[in-house]
Amino acid sequence: MTNFEIIHTDPAFVVVIKPPRVLSTDEPGGVPDLCRAALGDQNVRTVHRLDRVVSGLMVLARTKRAASDLSAQIRDGIFHKEYTAVLHGTPAEPSGTLIDLLARNKAERKTYVVTEPGRDAQEAILNYQLLDQTDAFSKVRIELVTGRTHQIRCQFSARNLPLVGDRKYSTNEDDCEIALWSSLLRFRHPKTGEELTFTAPPPDEFPWNQFQ
Repeated sequence: MTNFEIIHTDPAFVVVIKPPRVLSTDEPGGVPDLCRAALGDQNVRTVHRLDRVVSGLMVLARTKRAASDLSAQIRDGIFHKEYTAVLHGTPAEPSGTLIDLLARNKAERKTYVVTEPGRDAQEAILNYQLLDQTDAFSKVRIELVTGRTHQIRCQFSARNLPLVGDRKYSTNEDDCEIALWSSLLRFRHPKTGEELTFTAPPPDEFPWNQFQ
């Protein structure tokens, strides 16, 4: 049985910790499937995604109305997500904004930074802040402004700052899961409109435990 943690339940939604290498989409053994089994609720459905290898906070809807409302918050930029990551190396500036054009190679299932605008090129924007660093690694907080596929992994790798444990965008031989963690979710309650914030720290294991 996959290690699966539910951190908050509500009649309208559920907040969970997605384990690494578990699909966030509605597939057998995916996060919605695990939620249905744990809650005995067949109405659970996904409203946002995390890459398969990424872990951390996810919210899932438990009613059609909640799914519609949360999806609208995502489209309207009301739904706020923050990530924590560990990078090889240290950014030149302690905080900043990364802006790139990204293109997706479907055959390779990989995203690339491109220099020329085109039909398949989409602007990608994220904000980051350096939280801590060692001689080899740095821990950063990331706020996505856009939500492109593999955006965080691609943008940092393009600056020679690949994420620790990333086997797709890094050539480093890291013996760990990718160090990318969904650490904060902020959204409005689908029924009451109250602003809710959920946070969760990354696990106490390498490379997260390299920082004080």
